[in-house]
Amino acid sequence: MTQWRKKTADEVYAAEEVAVRLAAELPKWTFEDGWIRRKYKTSGWKATLMVVNTVGHLAEAAWHHPDLTVSYAFVTVKLMNHAAKGITDKDFALARKIEEVLMWQPGGEEGAVLEGTPDDPRFKYLKYD
Repeated sequence: MTQWRKKTADEVYAAEEVAVRLAAELPKWTFEDGWIRRKYKTSGWKATLMVVNTVGHLAEAAWHHPDLTVSYAFVTVKLMNHAAKGITDKDFALARKIEEVLMWQPGGEEGAVLEGTPDDPRFKYLKYD
């Protein structure tokens, strides 16, 4: 099994190292055509826009910008360090933050006071997997 070693901030990972890290850290993400990517399914246009805005905020705050494919009921996020011309720790870090924020569901924590959206199709957001 291919291992990976910690690299400097802009050092590019080999394809085999990317695959190992994704499997260990971000199993819903894939590596295709030089990008790490994840497709988020939504309940419709309003939810899609919320996902786009959330990813946009996180990317701008991190100063590391993904490519997005946006449709009515999904958003595909693609990350690659353009300056380094490959996948770096910056891509993994932003992917983890995007995953953490988008996949968070209220009500799951002990003592949670935020209950989340009602179980009603009118209020659905992401299609959590």
